[in-house]
Amino acid sequence: MSFLDLFDSGFKKRNEDHFAAIVRVAMSDGVISDAEKAFLDRLATRLDITEIEYKEILKDYKSHPINPPTSYDMRLERLFDLARMVWVDDIEGPNQHWLLEKICVGLGFHAQNVKYIADKALALAYDKVDLDTFIDEMKNMNK
Repeated sequence: MSFLDLFDSGFKKRNEDHFAAIVRVAMSDGVISDAEKAFLDRLATRLDITEIEYKEILKDYKSHPINPPTSYDMRLERLFDLARMVWVDDIEGPNQHWLLEKICVGLGFHAQNVKYIADKALALAYDKVDLDTFIDEMKNMNK
């Protein structure tokens, strides 16, 4: 096995674990809504989750470890990607905010702040800012 194969398999495993963590967040109320299912479908495609892996993860999502990003910047990078996906998926109104708030908790943001964080992230996704601007704006929202 080459070094590149090791990197690819580690990256793939991290994507699977990340996807399983989002599935766990979606299942926190015991059901996956149609809007959540549509989001999970798109997320699986972006994370290169195969249909077989998708079905296995849905069946046994609790067997995957939850590995929220350890640094604030990494958390913001994931939030950037996920906020853009939620926005692009046209999950309108309260469902859009509710889904992103659940994701924020899953990423490790404090539950008391998730409404504010989700609102700001969606506003920046609407404005189509780049990653650097997103991170700067999110870090400066409390100043």
